[in-house]
Amino acid sequence: MIISLSNLFRILAKIKDAHQLYTMNKFVLIICVVVILLLASCQRKSTPNTSQQNCEETGLASYYGGKFIGRQTANGEIFTANKFTAAHRTLPFGTMVKVTNMTNNKFAIVRINDRGPFIKGRIIDLSEAAAKKIDMLQAGVVKVTIVCVN
Repeated sequence: MIISLSNLFRILAKIKDAHQLYTMNKFVLIICVVVILLLASCQRKSTPNTSQQNCEETGLASYYGGKFIGRQTANGEIFTANKFTAAHRTLPFGTMVKVTNMTNNKFAIVRINDRGPFIKGRIIDLSEAAAKKIDMLQAGVVKVTIVCVN
């Protein structure tokens, strides 16, 4: 097969164009990767921001202990009734909350380590130690105000 000189130049021109296109695509790809990496590095780290949560609530509190002692809480630790911990539906684990009994103004500072309460109208479930400190053991359920302290 004999290729004319003009056909050879046309083939070489197409190869050159293809190489330029390949080089250009590689350049655009590199620029895109760099831009994506830069944008990703500008992203905020995901840390619990309690200012975005409803950190002041008033409602009913209950306490739990007994059958839950020794069981795993929602954050993975083992429940102990004598620690100042609590369950809340939405606050991030580790959030420190001041819980004030509205009937006697006694308060306890607890750490959220579980999810709940799952009874309508209640906003927080306290450990037995926290319930004792705010003097609610006999009542079982009391009106409280909760405020984040961290």
